[in-house]
Amino acid sequence: MLNAYVKKILQARVYDVARKTPLDKAIALSQRLNNHIWLKREDLQPVFSFKIRGAYNRIAHLSAEVRARGVIAASAGNHAQGVALSAARLGIRAVIVMPKTTPDIKVSAVRGFGAEVVLHGSAFDDASQHAQHLMQAEGLTYIPPYDDEDVIAGQGTIGMEILQQHTGELDAIFIPVGGGGLIAGIAAYVKYVRPEVKIIGVEADDSACLYAALQQKERVILDQVGIFADGTAVKQVGVLPFEIAQHYVDDVITVTTDEICAAIKDTFDATRSIAEPSGALALAGLKRYIQQTRCENRHFVTINSGANMNFDRLGYVTERAEIGEQREALFAVTIPERPGSFREFCHTLGQRQITEFNYRYSDSSLAQVFAGIRLTQGASEKEALMAKLIEKSYPVVDLSNNEMAKLHIRHMVGGHGQHVQNERLYRFEFPERPGALLHFLTNIGYHWNISLFHYRNHGSAYGRVLVGIQVPETDLLAFQQFLDTLGYAYWEERDNPAYQLFLN
Repeated sequence: MLNAYVKKILQARVYDVARKTPLDKAIALSQRLNNHIWLKREDLQPVFSFKIRGAYNRIAHLSAEVRARGVIAASAGNHAQGVALSAARLGIRAVIVMPKTTPDIKVSAVRGFGAEVVLHGSAFDDASQHAQHLMQAEGLTYIPPYDDEDVIAGQGTIGMEILQQHTGELDAIFIPVGGGGLIAGIAAYVKYVRPEVKIIGVEADDSACLYAALQQKERVILDQVGIFADGTAVKQVGVLPFEIAQHYVDDVITVTTDEICAAIKDTFDATRSIAEPSGALALAGLKRYIQQTRCENRHFVTINSGANMNFDRLGYVTERAEIGEQREALFAVTIPERPGSFREFCHTLGQRQITEFNYRYSDSSLAQVFAGIRLTQGASEKEALMAKLIEKSYPVVDLSNNEMAKLHIRHMVGGHGQHVQNERLYRFEFPERPGALLHFLTNIGYHWNISLFHYRNHGSAYGRVLVGIQVPETDLLAFQQFLDTLGYAYWEERDNPAYQLFLN
């Protein structure tokens, strides 16, 4: 298997358009983590992503007759730009089908390369189906994002470059995983030339399709995927990548959104560049690997796979990076409702910096405080601080890993609902397109009373809403039917401790 892929990698035509990217050592990060860490800078490609390699190699291998008819792809991200630029360099027609929810910056970038953009549907599946229709109708050739030998070989040139640039000791290469084309290509080359080097995939914990497939020993389809690391949000790993991964991927690590945000900050500190979430995925996995194995003085390479970050997501990244790096803890603390109680609470915290403090008068005896605390020594300091608060008779709940608390509650602490009966709390996600929020409110507003509502746009393709709805017991069946037909992902949060402490 490897012989054929290595031959294709050696013959790949990526350098007609792609560049051989540098392998930069992250000096300060290496010192901090007591290991030698290098970043493969695929964010420096002409389209700010490694995707140009596979797309160009696939198109370059088409016959003149096929090229004359043009190519088509369905993508809302980096693959779209890779296909568009590749087609422009080869002087052929390119049609890119993108969901209507695609941010304008990405649509403009694709059009800037001369491709024809077709906006269709509200999600990738809609765009993909329409692309297949156009392919048949117009005789275009479909360029897949990962499940193709030439695409895999194009991405595999990254592995070839790493071994050319790093001829010394190398323990492992950490690679972000979506559909699997990148890890398959790198694994094929590296395991053929230097089989002792470990190949470690990294996935977001809410989009871990390769991890699930390796556990089940067959490709599986995830029920849903996360939306933060959108460049690797794939429900099922590709057929060809999985064939390679089964034999040549040594491990797969999953990481949280907070850990990805922390890795984006690390990348900025090391390179002064801003990685997209999927671009920082590999570094987040490396950091978790070091934490789990307690290894020192090892030599690691991570792939910075892309830098197509929406500017309006940076606030969210900054907010979550501190928690991901374990430099901030979020606590719910109950303190006495009396003059001087806040001062006593701060005295218990000592010289630590308070990053956030929210509360509202609840009753004459107790107050619920939402507090953010700056940490300098990570998880051990957090545990010690919790123990100290408990010792001082402060009831405390750690909310640092509570998604609803971090996403919503910290922004809306305002006291408990008074005389609110039959309240049920739900968290929703829905495609962020014009009219989506109105559609949601229109459907629900005529049937049940909304008693709590929080909506926040995070600069992504999905909106997030926290809703309290008054539903009598006699309406539960009808309400469940409404949820099932609404078509949005949802989670019931009625038993969430953050809700019980601050809002219920």
